[in-house]
Amino acid sequence: MAGSSHGHTPAAWTGVSIAFIGFCISGAFMVLANPLGVWVGLALILLGLVVGLAMSAAGLGMPKESDAVRQARIDAGQMQTR
Repeated sequence: MAGSSHGHTPAAWTGVSIAFIGFCISGAFMVLANPLGVWVGLALILLGLVVGLAMSAAGLGMPKESDAVRQARIDAGQMQTR
């Protein structure tokens, strides 16, 4: 995966950052035995998903790969294994 830019987009970073904050909040309130805080953290995790998908739909995610580019990538990978 090091050769690709998988996940290196503003949409991915924003969605994962929001979800990580929600995970931390939910975990902290789980230890504190506060159910309301756990649900708030879980809501933030879902918000991260929604924000990431919305940003991706707005053009801030990875562009879709064309068939020609996909085939060239497959051919190059096969040439390296020979």
